Amino acid sequence: MAVSSDTPPARSGYALVVDDHPLVSRGITAFIRSHPMLEDAVGVGSPREALQLLVDRGPPVVALVDFWMADGASTGFLQDLRALAPKVRILTMSGDGHPTVRQSAMGYGAHGFLHKQEPPEVFAAAVSAVLGGGTWFGADEHAPDWSREVPVTPASLGLTPRQGDILARMLEGHPNKQIARDLNLSEYTVKEHVTAVLQRLQVRSRVEAVTKLRGTRLELKP
Repeated sequence: MAVSSDTPPARSGYALVVDDHPLVSRGITAFIRSHPMLEDAVGVGSPREALQLLVDRGPPVVALVDFWMADGASTGFLQDLRALAPKVRILTMSGDGHPTVRQSAMGYGAHGFLHKQEPPEVFAAAVSAVLGGGTWFGADEHAPDWSREVPVTPASLGLTPRQGDILARMLEGHPNKQIARDLNLSEYTVKEHVTAVLQRLQVRSRVEAVTKLRGTRLELKP
């Protein structure tokens, strides 16, 4: 017997929302919970809580992950999530329209990217797309014009060449472990460099560093 096109899609599994802004997390979770393809949605405020939820409840069918967390980019968490739940569909989101955010999310295995200024119907459509096995990477109409970035060098920021190498990778959202591997350094050494870079820039976190350097282009000597 033919199934009517009006038949709602079967609900399957829950959505995980990971965002360290409580109000944002609750709002997105409440909205996504009503999605016709989901049984439920659960919001948490940190990657640690998310990983514990996977242990307690099992993997979600889709995860909506804020790209920028309090301690930096969520790229490390994306790697952990893919390793622990390889079938989960991942939709990253951010209020940061810089092109490298979208590119980094894609490079770390996300199936889609959403700007937080998108209307609810776009969020719903993106979730449907990734749950259906597709991707959601489109032109970001909310992104500012980055073609007129001001070039800066590590020296102009008061940094050594090595600290410049570290900062460049920080701005791309790379965690300390990957930076250490890329530059053949110990994680302890990288951590010391990161602390020095943040102090020199007079910021408290990687997120603040990205914000402070918005509109600039870091140029490293070849």
